[in-house]
Amino acid sequence: MPSLMADQPNATTVPPIEIVMSEVVINLAYVAHAHLRGAEEGQLATPRLADAEIAIDVAARAYERIAARLPADERAEIARLLIDVRLTYVKKRGL
Repeated sequence: MPSLMADQPNATTVPPIEIVMSEVVINLAYVAHAHLRGAEEGQLATPRLADAEIAIDVAARAYERIAARLPADERAEIARLLIDVRLTYVKKRGL
């Protein structure tokens, strides 16, 4: 039986958590935007607000956890992205 450790990446190949989490936050924000647009493969569809809300909530929480560890310019860029997606969500909800 092969060792489980043999399948694990070594410490030199694992990227810093800040990089991984930044990518997760950015991807979730883009997913939220896609759900808010409601467009799929060129077809018109209604926005999926509940799905967008989940993506926004998870992205925001992940960002809160890593923000202090990010360079100032990256922190500001991600913060702007999250603000933009939140404002879009509020507009779509009609709040």
